[in-house]
Amino acid sequence: MTKYLLALSSLLIICCTPKKETLPKLKQAVSIHFDEAMKPFYHGVASGDPLPDRVIIWTRVTPEDSVSSVPVKWEVAEDESFSSIYQTDTTSASAGRDYTVKVDVDALKPDRVYYYRFTALGKTSIVGRTKTAPVTTKDSLKFAIASCANWEFGYFSAYDKIADRPVLDAVLHLGDYIYEYGVGRYGDTTLGRINIPPYEIVSLQDYRTRYSLYRLDKGLRRVHQQHPFITIWDDHEIANNSTVTGAQNHQPEDGDYEKRKAAAKQTYYEWMPIRESKELYRSFSFGSLADVIMLDERLAGRDPEITDINNPSLKSDERSMLGAAQLQWFENALKSSKATWKVIGNQVIFSDVFIQDIYPKMQRNLDSWDGFPSEKKKLVDFIRANKIQDIVITSGDTHASWAFEAAVDITKNYQPFAVELGVTSISSGNLDERKSADTVKIMEQALLKRNPHIKYNNHRDHGYLLLTLYPNQTKAEWFFVETLKTPESKEFLAKRFIVTKGSSRLKEQ
Repeated sequence: MTKYLLALSSLLIICCTPKKETLPKLKQAVSIHFDEAMKPFYHGVASGDPLPDRVIIWTRVTPEDSVSSVPVKWEVAEDESFSSIYQTDTTSASAGRDYTVKVDVDALKPDRVYYYRFTALGKTSIVGRTKTAPVTTKDSLKFAIASCANWEFGYFSAYDKIADRPVLDAVLHLGDYIYEYGVGRYGDTTLGRINIPPYEIVSLQDYRTRYSLYRLDKGLRRVHQQHPFITIWDDHEIANNSTVTGAQNHQPEDGDYEKRKAAAKQTYYEWMPIRESKELYRSFSFGSLADVIMLDERLAGRDPEITDINNPSLKSDERSMLGAAQLQWFENALKSSKATWKVIGNQVIFSDVFIQDIYPKMQRNLDSWDGFPSEKKKLVDFIRANKIQDIVITSGDTHASWAFEAAVDITKNYQPFAVELGVTSISSGNLDERKSADTVKIMEQALLKRNPHIKYNNHRDHGYLLLTLYPNQTKAEWFFVETLKTPESKEFLAKRFIVTKGSSRLKEQ
């Protein structure tokens, strides 16, 4: 409790200090969460964007004093004891990159587990474990799917449970890796997990500090240490309901949106173990068994949100979620894929969802693909016209778990074109933070009755989705944690579905 009182004291000082003068105090507030045994690598290590011959490895060095750069040595080995170093070299952690280090290690072997570590300022980091993608046919692939982690709502214990799993091919993170809000705006501050900075983040310094805070959570630090990540942003990495030109949670007093967006993007690329390019959308091959296609449904081409379902512009052919360039890229990726399974990293729900009479204030969720009906129909028509099968859409954003037989124009005899699997939040608030569990269960049953293509939904629990791909079927398993109130929690399997190759129907097991 003492450390939280110290943190609150630091934050009270920050709140009364002009933002341009807060950097030393922000560092002091974040340092309350440091594990001194990990100095100067308090944020651990991470890896990501695995290819058959290369993978990104990442760390951050935290020097005691402000310096322009710190020399860093990195090592990669095929065994955890580093008895035989496979590759090693030196680089630097610079102030211009917030002292983050990112190395694209090449000349690796496909479908192989590697271990890596860093050395700086006379200290060695914890050892990370990663894995390259396969080239040949595999008996199975296993991915964990995660989304929506909010510091103030609770501990990231679901990440901790993913970390406990044997080697995964990757963790697919579908966005809302951080949240931009100030203290108490969206969360449960009684836990002592207080946002730093305490105000809404808008500047480069703000975003860097918020990522620094999140990456000190034990569960998040451990899951990055144990598995490679493939990530995409959603809106809260920038601001709520963000688009190319603005965001619902960006007001004139927040300054220039383009500067805020640039700061958010720069920080994301600094702190995430991904390859940097002009566009974030990208794809990965995991041999003949799967292609993973990650979409950017926020900053690549999304038009401003329409909030009125009766607005005639809603159905305009000109409105776009992806933008013309990404839409063309996505269609080419689907059509050219030779893999058995096409796994789509999709931020917001794609399938039609009718929620009127269940959510009286909202007839449809127009921040999802329901807000872009023309482009959604174009994609479905393209998939059907080209007879593309075995598409598995994975979706985040809603803080709820879903199993869809993905379809549009829902009727009693609907014909699904894919399956869509929605993952709940790691910790962000779901319905039972605002309503009783019994009320939420009644709402869940009403959704199932109104939407025959929805085979499962859960708006109460937090956790992750485990996706296992086989040559003849895909298995989806929803795992939930028992509590967010403590750093560690037990987990339980809540639901399991199977989809058979050549079919878009879900079978519960």
